[in-house]
Amino acid sequence: MHHIDRIPLPLLIVLALFMLGAPFVPEPHLVEKARMLAEGTLTRPIDIFDVFWHLLPTGLLAVRLARRARK
Repeated sequence: MHHIDRIPLPLLIVLALFMLGAPFVPEPHLVEKARMLAEGTLTRPIDIFDVFWHLLPTGLLAVRLARRARK
């Protein structure tokens, strides 16, 4: 967990925002995957991996901020 604390917070914020919106055109992957989840078509492993990949920086940011708040 100490490795997460070494990541600069501004870099983590930029990465999280970028990955939440990427790719920006024609629509973000997370919007597409949320629609697929609602329709019940989010079944391919590559699509599930894509969701986790795009949410990874946001998850790291959440852990980093939670650890910072506890100090």
